[in-house]
Amino acid sequence: MTPEDAMALAIAESERVRGATSPNPPVGCVILDEGGKAVGFGATRPIGGAHAEVMALHEAGTKARGGTAVVTLEPCAHYGRTPPCTEALKEAGIKHVVHAVSDPNPRAAGGAKVLTDAGITVESGVLEQEVSRGPLRAWLHYARTGRPHVTWKYAASLDGRVAASDGTSQWISSETSRREVHELRAKLDAIIVGSGTVKADDPALTARDAGGMPLARQPLPVVVGMSDLPRGAKLEHTALHLRTHDPDEVLAALAERGVVEVLLEGGPTLAGAFLRAGRVDRVLAYIAPALLGDGPAAVLGAGVSTITDAVRLTVEDVTMSGPDLRVSAVPRT
Repeated sequence: MTPEDAMALAIAESERVRGATSPNPPVGCVILDEGGKAVGFGATRPIGGAHAEVMALHEAGTKARGGTAVVTLEPCAHYGRTPPCTEALKEAGIKHVVHAVSDPNPRAAGGAKVLTDAGITVESGVLEQEVSRGPLRAWLHYARTGRPHVTWKYAASLDGRVAASDGTSQWISSETSRREVHELRAKLDAIIVGSGTVKADDPALTARDAGGMPLARQPLPVVVGMSDLPRGAKLEHTALHLRTHDPDEVLAALAERGVVEVLLEGGPTLAGAFLRAGRVDRVLAYIAPALLGDGPAAVLGAGVSTITDAVRLTVEDVTMSGPDLRVSAVPRT
């Protein structure tokens, strides 16, 4: 098995626990024996639990000796809630370590040097882009900035309307797209809406399966705004209500709770506030093949008054979601 093949398996392990490890990174690891056969798989456990390398080494047992550890993130070299993964790799007799991304956290970085000093060969950068854009995207942003990563998700018609002129919006996107969004919700730490959305739509902000049943893991529902929530609203007793209109205050409050990855699902005004503040890190748009003519646009008050002020994006991916077009884009740097 090539390092790239093994890293693809490690990425799958990482994706499997995405959202369940915050504020720790969702790392995946595969152990190859001396002959290059995969003998151990592991992913980071919830906070306080074992890291991916330890889980994979435990499964590999003695077959790890003389083998290779393939891991999505540089093994940690510090004592936190658990001992350093570098020590576990050395004790297991690992001879080679391949990682995709270097650890940006200065407290945990330096694992590659520790391993090299111990006579273990280290290779970095294998499938780095796939990992950086994949399950570690949000955590890498969080580690570098101290802020949760924000994906603004919206569904709109082909002419950019998020609702009809009478305010109805169910359903612009297809069943396939809605099911995909519920799967995404289950992998995130929090969903943010504005108090206006709560009054207009009374959302539950839950992650549900195709049959409408709640999935095992649920994101934290967050409501932003000064107004009290309506009596009897689905979120009245379940949501974190942040009485502010400042995106930085919202993100600071969530960071204190260990929230790493956020889905912004609020209305056009809330989206505009986050865009104006430069706090949208990714746009995920579901464009339905429908025309509404009138109705609210996807975003309002983004601070764009002339074409030179436009928020320019780089498109990462365009694909079909049922009959809808799904576009993933990030702000240009």
